Amino acid sequence: MHQAASTLRRASTFPADDPPLKTFAVSLALLAGASVAAPPEPRCAGAAVEQARKLLQFHLGSDDRIEIDKDAVALAPLPNPANRKQAFDVVEVWGYVYKGQYRMRFIYAQRPQHCVLMGQEILEYADL
Repeated sequence: MHQAASTLRRASTFPADDPPLKTFAVSLALLAGASVAAPPEPRCAGAAVEQARKLLQFHLGSDDRIEIDKDAVALAPLPNPANRKQAFDVVEVWGYVYKGQYRMRFIYAQRPQHCVLMGQEILEYADL
C-alpha cells in the first residue's frame, strides 16, 4: 500500500523541472496580464470631462454637489450628416448631483491636433 501511495503522489505532482512546461506557464501568465490591461483613454477625454461640468451647471445651476466621473468612454463614431465620408468621435461621461445621475455624450470633429466640440447631449438616467 505504501508503494501505491508513492506512485500516486509522483503522478500528481507538477514537474517543476520541465523547461517547456515552465516556458508555457510563463507565457500563459504574460498573456493573461496583457489582456487585463486598461484600454487607452479616448481622444478628447479630458476636454469631455471638463465640458461635462459646464453642461451640468448650465442645466442645473451652480451646485456644490456636482460630481463628474473621470472615466470617459469612447463610443462608436457618428457619420457627419453634411458629409458621409467624415465622422465624429463620441465620448460619454457620467455626472451626478445628489441622487441624480446624468449621461452626457460629447461629439467631436476628428481633427488630429484639436478637440473641436460639434455637439453635446445630456440625459437624466431615471426609471419613470
